Amino acid sequence: MRILHTADWHFGRQLEGRDRRAEQTAFVDELCRIADEREVDLVVIAGDVYDSVNPPAWAEELFYEALERLCREGQRGVVVIAGNHDQPERVRAAAPLAAKHGIVLLGLPKEAPLQPETTGEDKVRIVQGGPSWFELAVPGCAHHAVIVALPYPSESRLKELLSDSFTQEEMQLAFSERISRLLSELSTHFRDDTVNLITSHLFVMGGMETDSERPIQIGGAMTVSTQAFPEKADYVALGHLHRLQKLCDKPLIRYSGSPLCFSFSEAGQSKAVVLVDIVPGEEVREEIVYLTSGRPLARWKATEGIAQVENWLAEGRDAGAWIDLELHVSDVIDPAEFQRLRKLSDDFLKIQRVVVREQSTEETEERVELSELAPDQLFRRFYERKRGAQPDEQLVAMFQRLLVDSGKEEQA
Repeated sequence: MRILHTADWHFGRQLEGRDRRAEQTAFVDELCRIADEREVDLVVIAGDVYDSVNPPAWAEELFYEALERLCREGQRGVVVIAGNHDQPERVRAAAPLAAKHGIVLLGLPKEAPLQPETTGEDKVRIVQGGPSWFELAVPGCAHHAVIVALPYPSESRLKELLSDSFTQEEMQLAFSERISRLLSELSTHFRDDTVNLITSHLFVMGGMETDSERPIQIGGAMTVSTQAFPEKADYVALGHLHRLQKLCDKPLIRYSGSPLCFSFSEAGQSKAVVLVDIVPGEEVREEIVYLTSGRPLARWKATEGIAQVENWLAEGRDAGAWIDLELHVSDVIDPAEFQRLRKLSDDFLKIQRVVVREQSTEETEERVELSELAPDQLFRRFYERKRGAQPDEQLVAMFQRLLVDSGKEEQA
């Protein structure tokens, strides 16, 4: 069975106020093309379909269009779980209709998939299932897939209170142990003759973050150890972290990462989906398929002024990328010149001015001279610069007493 793993679409998300709709639409086209050309049997979307619990209408329309194209009229399996950005009820709202086309939509952990009675053996169908797991048959595949699906498992969505008196360390350990027990219980459905998969949306320890992820929970309490995932699993498809990364080989645990760069901390990163070929009893084979639909992000640091920026644009540097420009100047830029700079390219999302003032010889000599002065002399200079007059001797004496008292306290 060939599985395509993707996650963190964040439909509806903007970048510095810029709409990403065109890029997200292009991603859907590219994803569907990859699924068709590579003859994918099952697509797993591991959470955060939307960027908010109340996404724009076009984002929902694009999501449903993607599902309709990916399922191939019930010939290809599609499994979607909710992430921390998704409203669970919104993700699973279309489940009664989607299930008839072999699409499984799960919003909450411990939720059982719908099993329509009208699905024939010539289409994707659920053979059996229960809360958080199901066995899926895909036309043309010799083996069934047993899938443990755990949408974002917060305490509230699990409907479990671990404790209200734990420290952060105790809470982290308790949460990891709870997920471990839950996965261990669910993995009893795995068999030697099935393709055994786990998909979830959570933070696994050892994963590398970027600035574009919003914390699942402040303090890192909702993190899970890699040891929480049973070795019976052939592959663990995760969502939440936006960087493509592998955390473990046995079982094979991966974040597919997001399909687009969502912050300039991801500048230079390549985005991808993961293809996994699994035959029961054999070694899992994986392939990274890099995406081209999203615009790259680039950071420019122009230390030679606007002329340097103009030269880079004329050379076609980072063509097609969104640009974060850091412009070094020696003085304040004329507003008209700054507006002209903005109009040089629509690709500038951020322009940050950094005023760099060269140090004169006099300033350097003054700094050396100051380092040789006594504390009371430094005080006199400071007071004169702030007040424009010399301090009286009584004030200087008070400063010296405070300095002496401070020294005694440090020694004590």
